[in-house]
Amino acid sequence: MTATELQTLLSSGETFRIECTRSTTNVDKFREAICSFSNDLPNSGLPGYLIIGLDEADPQFRLPITDQLQQDFAAYRSDGQIMPQPNLNVQVHPHPEGGGGEVLVVEVFPHDLPPVRYKGRTCIRIGPRKDYASPTEERQLMERRTANFRTFDATPCPEGDLSRLDLSYFTSTYRPQAIARDVIEENGRALTEQLAALRFYNLTRDCPTNAGMLVFAYDPLDLFPGSTVQFVEYDGLTLGADVLSEKRFAGNLVSILTELDSFLKGRFTQKPVRSTELTETTVWDFPPDAVRELLMNAVLHRSYESNSPVRFYQFSDRIEIQNSGGLYGDVTPENFPRANDYRNPILAEAMYNLGYINRFGRGVARAQRFLAENTSPEATFDLQPNFFLATIPKHPNR
Repeated sequence: MTATELQTLLSSGETFRIECTRSTTNVDKFREAICSFSNDLPNSGLPGYLIIGLDEADPQFRLPITDQLQQDFAAYRSDGQIMPQPNLNVQVHPHPEGGGGEVLVVEVFPHDLPPVRYKGRTCIRIGPRKDYASPTEERQLMERRTANFRTFDATPCPEGDLSRLDLSYFTSTYRPQAIARDVIEENGRALTEQLAALRFYNLTRDCPTNAGMLVFAYDPLDLFPGSTVQFVEYDGLTLGADVLSEKRFAGNLVSILTELDSFLKGRFTQKPVRSTELTETTVWDFPPDAVRELLMNAVLHRSYESNSPVRFYQFSDRIEIQNSGGLYGDVTPENFPRANDYRNPILAEAMYNLGYINRFGRGVARAQRFLAENTSPEATFDLQPNFFLATIPKHPNR
C-alpha cells in the first residue's frame, strides 16, 4: 500500500476494512482487529488495515513510530495467539493529515482457512461493528473454505470416518485448549460442527479432513503409511555400523508426540568437562531441547503424502533427523531459516494447542540457541527438493 492508496482508503467510507487507534498498548484490541480482518466475514477478498497513530477525533495527534513498535506488531503473526497464523504486513507511512509524523499500518489479508480465532474466539467485523461470531456466522466462515484446499492437511479425507476418531480426547483435552471456556459452555452445535470449526472435519463432504485423521484417528497408518518416526542408534559413524537399538513411533499425532517426549527425556547424558584450569562445566552429549526442537520441526513440516517415515538416527558423532518434503512455500535456501511457511498449517495449530511448539517459525533458532548454551557446534542443514536433513553434532568433549 502506498501513501496515496492509504489516503484513498481512509476517505472511501469502507469502515469494515479500517480500524484506527492512537494506542500502542491495547494488545487485545490489536489482536482482535487482526483476527476479524483475517476472517473477512463480508467476503470482500480485500485486506483490512489496522492504523496505529491516527486519531480521527484529534487530527493534530502524532505518535513516534519506533523500530521496536514495528517489531512488536510484526510478532503478532507468529506468537501463536491468533490461530491459524494470520498473513500480515507492517508498514510505516507519512501521517495522512500531513504536518509531519507517521502512522504504522498493519495490512491483514483474508485467511484461506477460516475461522481464525484469538483466545479461542472467532472475531468478526461488519462495517463498524466488532463482535464475536455467532454459530451461524461461524458456519459461513467454515463453508467458505471448501474452495480453499490449498494444503494437504485441509483436504477432505473421504476414506476416513467419524467412528475412527478419538472423540473423547477431542472433547476432554483438545477442545478446551483451543476454544474459550465460555464459548464451549454456550455451544449447542453438533460434534461434527465443532470439529469443522477447528478444520478437522469437512461438512460439505461429510468426512474428516486429513488433519482430523492424522491428529485423532486411533490408527491412521492405512491412509498415511509414512506417518511414523523411525529411531535407530548405530555403533559407529555410518549406516553400515552395528545397530545398538531401534524404535518405531506410530499412531496418531497425539500418541507419536507423547511417546517422543517421554523417549527423549532419558535418552541423552551429561557429564562435567574442564572449562578452565580451576573450573568445570556440565555439558550434554546432545542437548535434549535442541534435539526435541528439530524433531518436532520434522514431524510438523514433513510431507504426509510420502511413504517415508521421519528418520531419527543417532551415530557415534552426530544425530541426523530427516523428513520427506523440502522447503515449502515462501521459504528458499537463501532466506532459510529467517522465513517460514507451513506445508501443514492445521497440524501446526494442533501442535501449538497441545504444547509441543510454543511459537511459530522459531524451531531452528531455538535449537541453535540450546546448542550454543551447551557449547556444542551449530546444527547444519541439507536442503534438498524432496527432503530436509538436520545434523546435530555431538559435543566435542563427549
